[in-house]
Amino acid sequence: MADPERTPGLREALLVGELVVVVVLLAGVVTYLLPGDARDVVLRTPLLIAVLIGGTAGVLWRISRPGRSDR
Repeated sequence: MADPERTPGLREALLVGELVVVVVLLAGVVTYLLPGDARDVVLRTPLLIAVLIGGTAGVLWRISRPGRSDR
């Protein structure tokens, strides 16, 4: 069984970093494959900034919530 006092370590941090890199690369490939007009919407509007702000807000909200007892 896992130790209930255990905190995330290097392995977990590297896994999260790896997942972030994969997601960013996939987003780049998908953007490249979009038709010209759709690609322009992604690259020339504040859409990417809105996605980054929304994602950051979601992560901050999740980590700021108190831990649940059933985890």
